[in-house]
This record gives sequence, C-alpha cells and structure tokens, in this order.
Amino acid sequence: MAFNRFQDFLGGLVSRQRALFSSNNAPSIDELLADLMGNTGEVSAIVAARELLDMYAALDEEGKLAIFTQMEQNYNAEPASVKLAYDNFAATPNSANLNGLYRTAEPRRLELLRRLNQTPDATHDLVAMRTDLLGLLKEHPELEAVDENFVHLFRSWFSRGFLLLENINWSTSAAILERIIRYEAVHAIKDWKDLRSRIDPPNRRCFAFFHPALTDEPLIFVEVALGTDIPGSINSILEDNVDDVIDTTNFTTATFYSISNCQPGLKNITFGNFLIKQVVQELQSEFPSIKNFVTLSPVPGFNRWLQSTDDSESDTLTTLKTEFADAENSPDETNGKPDILRKLVFNYLAQARRDKYPADPVARFHLGNGAMLHNVHTDADHSEKGLQQAYGCMVNYLYDLRYIERNHELYVAEGNVGYSDKLKSLLIKS
Repeated sequence: MAFNRFQDFLGGLVSRQRALFSSNNAPSIDELLADLMGNTGEVSAIVAARELLDMYAALDEEGKLAIFTQMEQNYNAEPASVKLAYDNFAATPNSANLNGLYRTAEPRRLELLRRLNQTPDATHDLVAMRTDLLGLLKEHPELEAVDENFVHLFRSWFSRGFLLLENINWSTSAAILERIIRYEAVHAIKDWKDLRSRIDPPNRRCFAFFHPALTDEPLIFVEVALGTDIPGSINSILEDNVDDVIDTTNFTTATFYSISNCQPGLKNITFGNFLIKQVVQELQSEFPSIKNFVTLSPVPGFNRWLQSTDDSESDTLTTLKTEFADAENSPDETNGKPDILRKLVFNYLAQARRDKYPADPVARFHLGNGAMLHNVHTDADHSEKGLQQAYGCMVNYLYDLRYIERNHELYVAEGNVGYSDKLKSLLIKS
C-alpha cells in the first residue's frame, strides 16, 4: 500500500535524524514545542513531533496534565488579533474578512495537533493522547476546550471517506483477531474457539471499519447472525452449534447482536451509523433473500432508571415499579413478573429522556440511525452483566429500509421513538 510505504520512508528518515541527537543534548519539551511551532524545515518539524510524542508517552499522569494545561493556557488565539479581525469583519462583512476572522480566532493548539500528526504513527499516538485527556476531564473541566479541539480534528481525519470496511473471518491476521477478542464490549469472547464460532460458520459475519493511519487497529466492529427468525435470546445465537452444511439461500433475517467501539480516544466520533448502513448493503449483495435487518440489543440503563425516582413520572408508572419490586421479592413464580418487566422496559425506552432524546445510550444510537423499537424480550440474557443491567431483558430494533430516513428525521427533530404496533398495549400514558 502506497500510504504504508510512505510512512516507512518517513519513519526511516526520522530515525536517521534522531540518531544525530546525543542523549546529553536532548532538547526539552519546551524547546521541541518551539521547534515544532517555529519556522524550521519540514524534516526538523517531523523529528520534533516524534520526539514530543515519545516524551509525552513516557510522562506520568501529573506530567501529562501539565502538557494539556500548557496547551489550554498558552496555545489559544491572540485576543488583540481576534478583535482586529472582528472589527474588520464588522466594518466590511464580506467573505474575505469572515475567513480572516475564522483563521485568526482558531486556537494555536489546533495547528500544534496538525503538526504533531505529520510524523509517522502520530495518529495512533494522538488517539491515545485523547484517551488520557478524557480521563482527566472530570477533575479538570477547564481542559474541555482542548478536548473540543481534538474532536474537531478527529472528525475530519476520521470522516467516512477515509474508512475501510473489512470482513473479519478466520483468515484475517492474528493481530486483528486478538484485538477483536480484546475489544468485544457487549458479549465477552472467552477464547479463540468462541471467536471462531462467531466469525467462521456460514451463518455468521463480522465487519469492521479501519483507518489507513491505524495499522491493524479496528475502529468499530459489528457481529451478525444470519437466519430465518428474529431471535429473542442471546443464548440462541452464542450457543448455536451450526452444522457444516447450511442452505444460505434461505436466510431472511440478519441480526446485529454486538457492536463494539474499539478506540476510547475516538469517543463522540461517529462510526456506527455508517457501519450498519454499509453492512446492510454488503449483506444484501451477498444474500438477496435477506429482507429483515434487526438487532438484539442490551438495555444498559434500565436498572439505574428502575431504582431512580422522578416526580414527572405518572402514578401508574410509579405503581408499576413498586409492583415489580414486590414481585422480585416474592417466591411466587406466578406473580406476573415477566409481564411487568416487559412493560417497564418498553416504557423506559419510550419515555425516559435525557434532553429530548431517550435516556438509554443503545436506544439513542439505533433510533438515531433510523431504526424502530420492534420487540422486548425477558429472560433473554443470562450473563451476569445482562442480569445486572436489565434483569436479563433485551430488545429488537428493526431497520426497515423503507422508513429509515423518515424515522431518522422524526427522531432528530422531535426525539420521536418509533415502535411496532405489537408494543402499543404496553404504553403507559404520562
């Protein structure tokens, strides 16, 4: 690949130039920053960027905090220049002056990050750098402006046009397969045998997005089960012992049962909506018989909501929560607990809000992509995580290709939660 050959060339160039520095004369971070942001030659800037990134990686948390603090305090735009540019635009509000104002108002740390990214493997290091920054934000909210600058650049660097979709199968490199095992965030992969059962059988698929600047590093991946029915239990997928011979022409349903983001440093950089839509196209091309595209999804926020109180909730919903608590503590197995639980899960997804959108993060993702709530299943996930999050409940979201755009527009504009007619009887009026 031409990109990799060019990276190798730059890497060799940087190594040769760095060898000229003796350990006794190694520049300080401040000196390297001055070199990087000054009018030095391109090779010197690339070497300085690599030195800076390596020095940063070796710092402890306190040292990394000092770097981010320096970026926040010393790499802003120049106020006097911004005022002058604004006055020019206010006096003559044309495109040229608007562009001048935009350039002048841009924080210098954006250019710092761009220059850091010109050295080999820098994108990987900068993603790791933002992971560190995210860990510091809770106690240092003043660094949020720095994080916004990372997000601004990452959204450009990781835009859809740069992403590569790959089918992950048993012939994929071991380095990538190891990362799939490690990054699986929904249903843990126990071992290599478990991994093979998810990617090798004829009724299983796994797709991942990659970026050319992150070698062998998936950004996000989705696991898919192919069949003839919409599943209501994760065990029916994970414990399915598939025969070697399957008539793949009979597949009518593709179920997305696990979607995992792999890079914490790319939080809030959108990949999932592109991934699902492109995977649907891939599956339609390979299996024209597939007409149903659904998920089998967890409900990670349900238990927290169930234990919470909200004065805006209807008396009926509050009473139903109490009934569930009583049923949970009752030894009577005919106490209607599954029916109460199903109704509660549906109303949590349909009514619990953060801002104007659903409170549940998985619901926000799929509904925002244009899916609709299709069904709610109790006794669907017996894992410890599934029981803790939602008492074993899972949900099908349906991607009806005829209505995806309509559903997406209604969701964005109104926070609308679309759901199938079969669920209407579960709705509790607020």
